[in-house]
Amino acid sequence: MTAAGAVGLNVRMEDDHPDVTDLPWPLTGADALRDELLAAYGDPSRGHHGTRHLIEVLQRLDELAAAGARYDRTPVLLAAWFHDAVYDGERDAEERSAAWAEDALPAHTDPATVTEVARLVRLTEHHRPEADDANGCALSDADLSILAAEQERYDEYVAAVRSEYAHLDDEVFAAGRAEVLRALTDTPSLFRTAHGRTQWERTARANVARELAHLPA
Repeated sequence: MTAAGAVGLNVRMEDDHPDVTDLPWPLTGADALRDELLAAYGDPSRGHHGTRHLIEVLQRLDELAAAGARYDRTPVLLAAWFHDAVYDGERDAEERSAAWAEDALPAHTDPATVTEVARLVRLTEHHRPEADDANGCALSDADLSILAAEQERYDEYVAAVRSEYAHLDDEVFAAGRAEVLRALTDTPSLFRTAHGRTQWERTARANVARELAHLPA
């Protein structure tokens, strides 16, 4: 990925066992909630949507901020933590993740932040933020940045997604995957921030086109 190095986020990845001690967590006195979320991401049944994905999304948010993207740090970071808090290969995972945020966060932050976190989590179902939605654009771009990974990492990602849908046969999975990719790329731009468009767009579209070439027409 272009400009792939994390900016200001010191997280080590060794032998697929991430060091999560330095992940940015914006709530004081809510470490138990953070640990619940880490346990959810660390579920061994997860493929792509595990701890590594959480780390990479947080890294990309840091990268976007360093490149000049303006967003409200606390709700966007919390939305990153919650956006795949529930992921089991079934429908409505984003809605269930947002509901978890709405249930857990009122004890730790103000109502406006809770509302914004839940809105952002729900937005990741389709990744179609409005142009003036700075928070939504930042989170959506960070979540989709895996599409712009170098080929080896992209192929790992594709295999990890497939493992999460092992209950589906190849034909059904391939048709669904192709539908998702086409919906994402059927827009003038995959990425909504200036940095995303200049640094990630071309590579992401090339990766998706290569994957689609091996999926049903």
